[in-house]
Amino acid sequence: MADFFVRYFHVLFGIVWIGMLYYFNFVQTEYFKEAEADAKKDAMAKLAPRALWWFRWGAMFTFLTGLYLLHAVGVDIMAMEPARGYILVGALAGTFMFLNVWLIIWPNQQVVLGMKEGDGPSSAAKAGLASRTNTLFSGPMLLGMLASAGHAGMVNGTATGLYAALALVVLLEANALFGKQGPMTTVRGVIVSSLVLTAVIFALLNHL
Repeated sequence: MADFFVRYFHVLFGIVWIGMLYYFNFVQTEYFKEAEADAKKDAMAKLAPRALWWFRWGAMFTFLTGLYLLHAVGVDIMAMEPARGYILVGALAGTFMFLNVWLIIWPNQQVVLGMKEGDGPSSAAKAGLASRTNTLFSGPMLLGMLASAGHAGMVNGTATGLYAALALVVLLEANALFGKQGPMTTVRGVIVSSLVLTAVIFALLNHL
């Protein structure tokens, strides 16, 4: 019974987190590009901080309940079993997303919003790339959540495919830290990129 309620709240917190992530990437960012100066200033002072509060705490409690569920299902992360491929890839993507929120997006957004001192344009670029990367990872993370819930044995590939999928996620996270947005500069670009990444990871786990 406890596992059910933790899973329930894991999904509920995840809806809050990813819902806010999509709001920032698909709505607020695009609005700020077109908003009048006074309207943008008011939104940055009153709207964005409230949205970021829900965003970062949604991420926190999604992550914490996810850790409990990993423990509950007895996943041995070090074993790297192909049959656990989906949950391992989903957990890695989700962990990077959580770290991006608290270590990159939130600190840099505080500078952008004038809550602390710093280089505004540079901070905006860092937060933007991390946010785009989280949107990119949201597809594979969801694949991992759904496919691992009773279908962990559907992986038909080998350990090679699992390692390749995990390495791909790590490389994309490295790009979030040191790279560029690439095709993710537009809403359409990041959506397509996420769908393509999800398909590639599915193929690696099942056919490599």
